[in-house]
Amino acid sequence: MAISLSVVLMLAIILVVLIRNGSLKAGPAVVAVLFGFFLASTGMAPSIQRIMNSIAETINQISF
Repeated sequence: MAISLSVVLMLAIILVVLIRNGSLKAGPAVVAVLFGFFLASTGMAPSIQRIMNSIAETINQISF
């Protein structure tokens, strides 16, 4: 749960920066958000979640 909230917060911040920077217009941003929303309700959602979890675990195991 904590990882998914962190990813959502990070992606929201990136989205706001891209819109304010002019790199991404509001229309395509809305389409991207809706795409993610509807993708989450498909059969691919568990696979995407597993991939994101494995990436988060890999990053967590890196020690500096």
